[in-house]
Amino acid sequence: MQTPRPALILANRPLIRRPGSLYIEVTKNCNEKCTMCPRTYHWPNRRDNLSFEHFTHIVTQTPGLQRAVLHGLGEPLLNPDLFEMVRYLKARGVYVLFNSNALALNERRRRELVECGLDEYRISFDASRPETYKLIRGIAGLEKVKRNILALTGLLKEARHGPKVSLWFTSIRHNIRQLPEIAQFAALAGINEVYVQRLVYFGQGLAVAEQSLYHKLFEEEKTALAEAYKVCRQNGINLAASGGEQITMEGSLKSLENLDEEYPWQECTRPWRLSYIQANGDVSPCCFAPFTGKEGGPILGNVFEQPLEEIWQGDDYQKFRRAFLTGQPPQCCEGCGAKWSV
Repeated sequence: MQTPRPALILANRPLIRRPGSLYIEVTKNCNEKCTMCPRTYHWPNRRDNLSFEHFTHIVTQTPGLQRAVLHGLGEPLLNPDLFEMVRYLKARGVYVLFNSNALALNERRRRELVECGLDEYRISFDASRPETYKLIRGIAGLEKVKRNILALTGLLKEARHGPKVSLWFTSIRHNIRQLPEIAQFAALAGINEVYVQRLVYFGQGLAVAEQSLYHKLFEEEKTALAEAYKVCRQNGINLAASGGEQITMEGSLKSLENLDEEYPWQECTRPWRLSYIQANGDVSPCCFAPFTGKEGGPILGNVFEQPLEEIWQGDDYQKFRRAFLTGQPPQCCEGCGAKWSV
């Protein structure tokens, strides 16, 4: 008997009144020009910062909110109200995290990061060599990022409290062989988790099918994964992958090469449990939609023009969910991989 797909299970239950998890994009401003990010090609001059007033307007509409992810297409550290936002959420009992490139992680921000109550700080770290970092991130920032990370982990050790820190590595053909070196840096910095993500490609820069490793791991790349696993095992580091998969001694990364579903997007449950709110208030089904959909993916409403609960239960969202359950899902879902990180 075939196991029901997660999306089908949730679709057959009563829709929750409002999402329990929100991705809130606190800024579209960024200090890098990543060649895997749609912002670089479609919105290079966007500088939208979510104000604290607008932020609280969103949060107060979601009583019972359990989890908030404060990132999107921009660099969260560039919003001057970021740490006040974290403290506001923590006072309401919300689990809070965000991804960041750590380029702007100066001494003041490091101290605020440690003291604000943040639960997780995920650092995007896609290369161990300067030339590869510049190729992927568009600027020569690797050495500064390394210094910032080492200073942060030193401060955390001194303070004996603060957020969990992890390195997040977007795997592509161009950088996968550097994963063992990424693991070695994690060990040096005292970071106990390295997370390997799949590329979501949209046909520009390095975000192209030729760079994707999905279903296409070659022997040299499997060897790099196995070497990274050894480094992590020797140093007590958890090496994980999209969907919570573990990288094995043999270098098998299930979520990169073994998923073979007819409708892989139906492994995703996001349409029934979370929303992604952009800095201008636009509501999307998830944070991957801008990477996979045309013109930033589907917009299901705007939280500054309509209550979030109405958007969540409204006709556009319901139409999106119904299409998701068919063999012809919304374009942004058809092009997305399943089992992404939560």
